[in-house]
Amino acid sequence: MQHNNVLILDFGSQYTQLIARRVRELNIYCEIHPYNKIPKNLEIYKAVILSGSPNSVRGEAVLHPDLKHIRGKKPLLAVCYGAQYLAHFSGGEVAPSNTREYGRANLSYIKEKEDFFYNIYTGSQVWMSHSDTIKHLPENGVLLASTEDVENAAFKIEGEQTYAIQFHPEVYHSKDGKQLLENFLVQIAKVEQDWTPQSFVEETVENLQEKLGNDRVVLGLSGGVDSSVAAMLLHKAIGKNLYCIFVNNGLLRKNEYQDVLDQYQHMGLNVKGVDASARFLDALAGLSDPEEKRKAIGRVFIEVFDDEAHEISDVKWLAQGTIYPDVIESVSATGGPSATIKSHHNVGGLPDFMKLKIVEPLKALFKDEVRRVGASMDMDKNLLGRHPFPGPGLAIRILGDITAEKVRILQEVDAVFIGNLKKWNLYDSVWQAGAILLPVNSVGVMGDERTYEKCVALRAVESTDGMTADWVNLPYEFLQKTSNEIINKVKGVNRVVYDISSKPPATIEWE
Repeated sequence: MQHNNVLILDFGSQYTQLIARRVRELNIYCEIHPYNKIPKNLEIYKAVILSGSPNSVRGEAVLHPDLKHIRGKKPLLAVCYGAQYLAHFSGGEVAPSNTREYGRANLSYIKEKEDFFYNIYTGSQVWMSHSDTIKHLPENGVLLASTEDVENAAFKIEGEQTYAIQFHPEVYHSKDGKQLLENFLVQIAKVEQDWTPQSFVEETVENLQEKLGNDRVVLGLSGGVDSSVAAMLLHKAIGKNLYCIFVNNGLLRKNEYQDVLDQYQHMGLNVKGVDASARFLDALAGLSDPEEKRKAIGRVFIEVFDDEAHEISDVKWLAQGTIYPDVIESVSATGGPSATIKSHHNVGGLPDFMKLKIVEPLKALFKDEVRRVGASMDMDKNLLGRHPFPGPGLAIRILGDITAEKVRILQEVDAVFIGNLKKWNLYDSVWQAGAILLPVNSVGVMGDERTYEKCVALRAVESTDGMTADWVNLPYEFLQKTSNEIINKVKGVNRVVYDISSKPPATIEWE
């Protein structure tokens, strides 16, 4: 993107993506790169931010960035580990903290007449998260702010546009964090705020037209936000040369296959629906292991998608709804692969199989930005507001083996749960919700008869990007009515529970 970009160097902090999201909220384009893979074309970056890290500058595993082309040459903001790094290796002192420096704190001192703290005042709440502390400032260091327990909470380097803070402005609990980032990027670094959904659409459509020309592109639609917005961008760029395929794997929500096809009809897209339910269920027969189920679904999807793609002549490109977190999570801050918690169902293996080139129009965007881009193209609010739904669908919400009857039960349960969330105006306050069919039967009583039927768990979480999530405190009356309706209407279920675990330590999905 040809903007006054901001470079964020990642040292492995859990908050690095939050820094990027806060910068983007200021209508400023930024990119995250590992600290040891600094881009060579530094001229395109107007400012640089160093993230935090779980590492210590005093330990053997200290992370050393090469800042010779950045320090003193570009406006630089160092956060937490970055601040300690500047202090430790520039004549200052970093030592273990004698007092707990995690959680909320308040600025007790702010140096007067500093652009860095414009419109921020003493008493402002910040968020600390570190076990080391800066005992002495580096050479030419000037104290800018303190808290009651952290004397050197913020400082700058005299003669440079280099600023450092011990706290995290990117997290929600730093109440003036966005203001501080704006002060640094706009007031000090003079970065223009020209990154908007409208500008993204215009630039992306132009770039797609130049890249694709008159070539044909095939896209696998899921009915979700990412693939739908990607489809609309491509449709704007190449029109009839975009061929969309929506595969019913038999593991969608109740009536979702037809509902999604009907919705796409009103968007002007060239969409073909393929009902391959039986093919997927046959491939899943007897499989209980979550990874085996995911791999089976991925394999059959490739086969079905390849069959359909061969029906289209002269296709040269495969479009995917890849978004920015998918890109930056593929490599850790230390340059190695990220730990695999679970494999992701996508068409990652498709390019080699089909000999197609890849086009990913959303790979620069976070999830919330995807929604804003969709809104700027006047896409349906209901589609843009849809909860995320796993690629393998209900297969990973049915613990154990998959049968058509289990799918039917879970579809009915899910329909009641999601339907009630909408009736109670709770759907939009929940980031993701669904039901899980447990591999246990429990004893119950219906009328005067003993039952021995399935147990289902309901799950609803709030989040911004799925990296962390907290369970939603749904009203007791809602849970009571929903539980009663499920048990009364869905044959085969006699017990309903509600999952109140957060991520971490749990994941959003159970498999």
